[in-house]
Amino acid sequence: MKNLIIASTSTVYGSGYLEYLLPVLEQHFKKAETIIFIPYARPGGISHDDYTAKVAEAFAKIGKKVVGLHTFENPAEAISNSQGIFTGGGNTFLLVKQLYKTEGMFALKAALLKGIPYLGCSAGSNITGLTMETTNDMPIVYPPSFQTLGMVSFNINPHYLDPAEGSTHMGETRETRINEFHQFNTQPVLGLREGSWLEVRGSQITLKGQLSARLFRQNETPVELAPETDLSDLS
Repeated sequence: MKNLIIASTSTVYGSGYLEYLLPVLEQHFKKAETIIFIPYARPGGISHDDYTAKVAEAFAKIGKKVVGLHTFENPAEAISNSQGIFTGGGNTFLLVKQLYKTEGMFALKAALLKGIPYLGCSAGSNITGLTMETTNDMPIVYPPSFQTLGMVSFNINPHYLDPAEGSTHMGETRETRINEFHQFNTQPVLGLREGSWLEVRGSQITLKGQLSARLFRQNETPVELAPETDLSDLS
């Protein structure tokens, strides 16, 4: 019984960290007293301790305790025994490398398939798809595999951006990059705009938030999906 919130971002413009999601998270983690936070995506500028403290401050508003995964001697065991899990944003290449290094990737997949509630934002959302190959991040380290959790049967592109009207930018758009991915890969890609998230309850997948999402399929014209769209059969 999968039980996931897969969010494009942790912070939307004009609000605090996780603030826009807190009412959803209070219900999502209602049975969890303590949440394991996976801080591995941060490459520097903020320590794992400081990152965890930032998360703890946000979750304290809904009465939840947060413990960083990096503080456990056996991270895989901590994941397996957790009441709830949150993976934050940062660099997906680093996150995936560290999860494989600690055997956390396999433990995390098993835990989520058991129904332990999970929140992923940005990089933490990238890893819920089939692969991490539609991340926006630079390859600052080399993970042993691009294969990720496969909690949904497609890939995710968080922070999806539409071309800005009147922009003089001459580089590739996000849509162009995803089309390049589809030159070599067949799985659908869902562009999640900031402020949107997926709610996964067992086999049911529903688009949530106020914004539409953009769905890309190989050799097909992209389509816009309205909030509350059922994505359960997307593959």
